[in-house]
Amino acid sequence: MKQYTWVTFAVTCIFSASIYAADADESKQEQANPVTEKGIVKIEWQQPDDYRDIKAVSGKQSRYEKSVFEKLTKELSRDAAKVLKPNQKLEMLVTDVDLAGDVRPTFGATPSDIRVVKDIYPPRITFSYRVLEGEQVIIAGNEKLSDLGFMSSIRSASHSESLRHEMKLLEDWLKKSIAPRL
Repeated sequence: MKQYTWVTFAVTCIFSASIYAADADESKQEQANPVTEKGIVKIEWQQPDDYRDIKAVSGKQSRYEKSVFEKLTKELSRDAAKVLKPNQKLEMLVTDVDLAGDVRPTFGATPSDIRVVKDIYPPRITFSYRVLEGEQVIIAGNEKLSDLGFMSSIRSASHSESLRHEMKLLEDWLKKSIAPRL
């Protein structure tokens, strides 16, 4: 009986160690700067763990981040296609994101937290960018975008419900900063 207990213990330790190693490998992969690309937009998300607020309210944080990055890239590509010429491309290096609202715990009322969206928690995004025509850089710069009046302005119905404030911020930047310079 003692031998059976030791074998069970050893198998459990080996199994636990392999799970821990797999989690550590996944964690290392998540620490790398993710890159999303859709159409004419390519975005590198630099050190997302250091972003001000990109917190998931439920589910796995890495999946939520991936979903946010892909959705913002897709929507930005759609908007950029309206502004950029056919042979132009937008590349960005995002260094900080603060989604509209703030994540609050529910203290047992529900199994997940909630995001409270109020005008004291505006969307913000910090990035550097360049617009390429072929291989030549025609526009480059750094931006710190924020919309303090995001709750009182009329929102575009063309953007998906989630991330609409962040997409409006980027859409306005394209129209006001990039389009006039092309």
